[in-house]
Amino acid sequence: MANEFLQYQATLEGFGCEVRADEPMKNHTSFKIGGNADLFVTVGSEDQLTAVAGFCKEKEIPLFVLGNGSNLLVSDRGIRGVVLRLGGAFCDIGFNEDGTIHCGAGAQLSKLCAFALEHSLTGLEFAWGIPGSCGGAAFMDAGAYGGEMRNVVVSCEHIDLGTGERGVFAGEELDFDYRHSVYSGGGYVIAALNLRLEKGDKQEIRAKMDELMGRRREKQPLEYPSAGSVFKRPAGHFAGGLIEQCGLKGAQVGGAQVSPKHAGFIVNVGGATCEDVMGLIEMIQKTVREGTGVELECEVRKTGE
Repeated sequence: MANEFLQYQATLEGFGCEVRADEPMKNHTSFKIGGNADLFVTVGSEDQLTAVAGFCKEKEIPLFVLGNGSNLLVSDRGIRGVVLRLGGAFCDIGFNEDGTIHCGAGAQLSKLCAFALEHSLTGLEFAWGIPGSCGGAAFMDAGAYGGEMRNVVVSCEHIDLGTGERGVFAGEELDFDYRHSVYSGGGYVIAALNLRLEKGDKQEIRAKMDELMGRRREKQPLEYPSAGSVFKRPAGHFAGGLIEQCGLKGAQVGGAQVSPKHAGFIVNVGGATCEDVMGLIEMIQKTVREGTGVELECEVRKTGE
């Protein structure tokens, strides 16, 4: 690990954060792929978050904010500088005075769905089974089965990485679009979400969640590590259908394979590297482009050296 970053470990710990040096990122991504992060820092409060962000800016330390690692491909050489994970108070979920839900960005999306079910609130059933953090889901306007985060998120609270100031984006300011939000350009850390759901029947909500989870298990290769759908949905097409049409189901580079169960997924069938996945992505894009004329755009975020 680069000594230039190791020297800052004690300072970061002094802010009250948990800091691990040379942390394997394969332990923090759903792909189970990735080299080591120089410093892996878990913050549990906004004060710790602003302290770490300010220190990294002052010392010009690269800072990467990690969600649940479920839509992420980390380089085999790892990530230089600081990888920041939200823990502690950032995982809390409760109600605001106006009845909306206040949810920390570090909370699991599954935990938020369970909270909604517990309080007989409908509108979030689509998200049951999406493997991510709530902040990550808002960051990329996650969606499935006809629902998207933009349908339920009222506002997002954030920290501006440039100034360290707290702020809020609400309504149209969130700039939600397909797999996009105002946060996609970087510069902010989402700290919390505020969501508005409707009162519903608990049994009906549970039945819908069970139905959608059943459809996921039936169609998606959940038995293998993956990062979910690899490509954005091209206009007028389904990425998985185009990939299957081009005869690529089961195609493999190293330990990375186009899932025989769902061609829109690349799975780690054992020991896959970032290089394997990138090689397979390029093969898929080239084959689909030449065979159908459609350009597939990657949905998975790649980061690292």
